[in-house]
Amino acid sequence: MIAALVFAGLTVSVMSTLGTPLIPTIAEAQHVSLETAQWMLTATLLVGAIATPVLGRLGDGPQRRRVLLFTLGATLVGCVVAATSRSFPQLLAGRALQGVGYGTVPLAIALVREHADGERQRSGIATLSITVAVGAGLGFPITGLIAQLLDFHAAFWFGAIFAAGSTLCVYLCVPRAPGRARAIALDVPGALLLAGGLAALLLGISQGETLGWGSVTVVGLFAAAVVLLGTWVRIELRHDAPLVDLRLVSQRAIVGANLAALLLAMGMYTALSLVNRLAQTPESTGYGFGATLFATGLVLLPMSLGSLVSQPITRRVIARWGIRVVLPAGALITAATLLYLALAHNGLFDIAVATLLLGVGIGCSFAAMPALIVASVPSERTGSATSLNQVLRSIGGALGSAAAAALLSAHHPAGLPFPEESGYTIAFLTGAVLCVATAGLAILLAPPRRVAARAAAEAEDREEQLLMEEAAVGAGIGPSVFDGEGDAPRIASAGERVSR
Repeated sequence: MIAALVFAGLTVSVMSTLGTPLIPTIAEAQHVSLETAQWMLTATLLVGAIATPVLGRLGDGPQRRRVLLFTLGATLVGCVVAATSRSFPQLLAGRALQGVGYGTVPLAIALVREHADGERQRSGIATLSITVAVGAGLGFPITGLIAQLLDFHAAFWFGAIFAAGSTLCVYLCVPRAPGRARAIALDVPGALLLAGGLAALLLGISQGETLGWGSVTVVGLFAAAVVLLGTWVRIELRHDAPLVDLRLVSQRAIVGANLAALLLAMGMYTALSLVNRLAQTPESTGYGFGATLFATGLVLLPMSLGSLVSQPITRRVIARWGIRVVLPAGALITAATLLYLALAHNGLFDIAVATLLLGVGIGCSFAAMPALIVASVPSERTGSATSLNQVLRSIGGALGSAAAAALLSAHHPAGLPFPEESGYTIAFLTGAVLCVATAGLAILLAPPRRVAARAAAEAEDREEQLLMEEAAVGAGIGPSVFDGEGDAPRIASAGERVSR
């Protein structure tokens, strides 16, 4: 069973990388601009942001296996749609369907916790965690190599084979839950309002430079986003079974973790989008490297290694200085990395070193967020609180990829095929400033010392450590894992802390 679930996690990791190395190739093949092709990432992340809380709600209790099969099936269909595409809209529709797969890993970890116990449970979650990181890193060069030697359609056929195999394995190997599945109340108005608000917001950002930030269309999109998202918040606060529970966001520790999730995801995806395009830009521009898709994937590969390295670093920092230090420290490492990219992007080695450091910074920060949340909420609210954090990471990733395209578009002279190098420098600097601001907010909104002390002093409860691992891995954005070793930090029951 665990092997099947690990296969499913690996499938989603590979799916998340299918679009990134292919953006310049698809832009040329489909005769669209690079800014338009960037929606290959934005659409997937947007759907993932919406699908994660919906699937989490539908997958509550005995329906997890069925919902997991649905997510893998949607990923399979999305790959086939993209692989058979003859137009960019069809390709975009396929990538959007693949975004449903972002809800796979949290469901897989929940199934491990449901059907396994003891060391088997711990090792299963640890393996899922490592698979997410390894799969994401390996997916870039593998899919790039396939597309380079064959055609970008072949990369999606590769993904379809992967998805079909994992779907079959889960169907055959994961047991059904005993008893009858109970009905789940789904907040349909909340889901529709969230989808419409995010779509309007991202469309406005992506079209700002093309149509003008003051144009009627762009202003109208932003106004629609404010109205839809504002209405969504109002409905969620009043709903008895909301899609995302917003009632806990007023606590200082949760506000800090959620703002950091949004802003750091923006910084991360800004960097990934820029590195991908910079590496493949022709050398004739004077700043590009003309790298192949495979070489571009290898440049992005070190981020996974950095994320793995960040986990023992995080444990040691928590043991030495406390959990309050981890989040701002990770944000500052990420800021320093983006500053390094702004000043030194003259060689592929420089970029590879930067992606390694990016993995360290993001990994440390993302590891701290679920621990801070779990330490601040009662046990019966852990799911809704961590779900919101995951959604904000997905939203931040979508905003980051769209913002990267907008910043480069602002430095793309008319009549020239590529933007000026200054566009990359300013975009990297913007990301660095964003991460410095994130570190400042994390310090200002650090949890009360009693909450942080409880998170460290009660590190002997394995159950809440598994929740920490689940939230860190299931974010849907970037590799962020715990290795599941016996000496890993553990967080005690939030319900017990509240009762004290």
